Amino acid sequence: MSDPIPARRPTLEAVAERAGVSRATVSRVVNGGSGVRGPLAAKVRRAVEELGYVPNQAARTLVTRRTGAVAVIAAEPEATVFTNPFFAEQLLGISRELAHNDRQLVLLLTERAADYERVGRYLAGGHVDGAVLFSLHNDDPLPDIVRRVGIPTVFGGRPGWPGAEADRSIVYVDSDNRGGAREAVRHLVSLGRRRIATITGPMDQVASVDRLSGYYDVLMDADPRLVVEGDFTEAGGARRMTELLDRAPGVDGVFVASDLMAAGALRVLRERGRRVPQDVAVVGFDDMAKVAELTDPPLTTVRQEIEEMGRLMVRLLLRGLDEPVDAGGVGRPLSSRIISTRLVRRDTA
Repeated sequence: MSDPIPARRPTLEAVAERAGVSRATVSRVVNGGSGVRGPLAAKVRRAVEELGYVPNQAARTLVTRRTGAVAVIAAEPEATVFTNPFFAEQLLGISRELAHNDRQLVLLLTERAADYERVGRYLAGGHVDGAVLFSLHNDDPLPDIVRRVGIPTVFGGRPGWPGAEADRSIVYVDSDNRGGAREAVRHLVSLGRRRIATITGPMDQVASVDRLSGYYDVLMDADPRLVVEGDFTEAGGARRMTELLDRAPGVDGVFVASDLMAAGALRVLRERGRRVPQDVAVVGFDDMAKVAELTDPPLTTVRQEIEEMGRLMVRLLLRGLDEPVDAGGVGRPLSSRIISTRLVRRDTA
């Protein structure tokens, strides 16, 4: 018995015949073009659905000069991206917003020096319409790469390289890191804490610098021994909490620049016999449910809308692709966004 002959894929011509319109009209409707009256466009879409027509992506790209794909680039090692719940939440928001807009996510990671060359070649090859970059460090070459390639880009986090703040063409989405840190430290002060320490994030990232600035906004004359640099990991938080207790045994409050580090700090406090919050009050930053609600005791923390930040990055990028601003300033320029934070009180402070 011979194999059945597979059904032929519906063509643009077949859709045009079913709808009773020209092939050009079908092409304009399918590829999102203008100039087709509403009733006629509805007939085309109905014919597409009835026939199960799927546009040929290669042909569609030639017509629209769009691939329908967006590069999402995390400037972190693979192990960090796939194990840190912060990145999971942000990628979830990015993925959901791209899917909602019928766009494909292409995840690119940069762990080794050679990865940057590979990413640059891929972006220059026209495989994606734009890029979303996040978790950049100050010396990261990615901003120069996307600028050289000329691809539309939205950054996750306020950029920190020289001249970035004055460059209105740079679009980013960030949380109010400084304001959130101020609120956290003020809360510790309101509890009567007098030896308030902080475990910062990596100081080559703007978010960490901003959160430390928020700490100093409230405690301008803080003892330098109460400030230690962490790395946004649970193990790093544990190491730095140990260091703090050794150098400043009288510490009675700690603002920790991420929930993961706060989880590590709480573990060390428990091992050292320090009661939380009676002996040492602790406030984190992120409000990731998988961390903050499961610590012992549950963590008081500053909430930032991580998933919403991911969604907003995509919305800004797609709006920029749909409404480009030409050299004469025609079009609606995009503006960066800072999302408010808020203190979520639980049991550690």
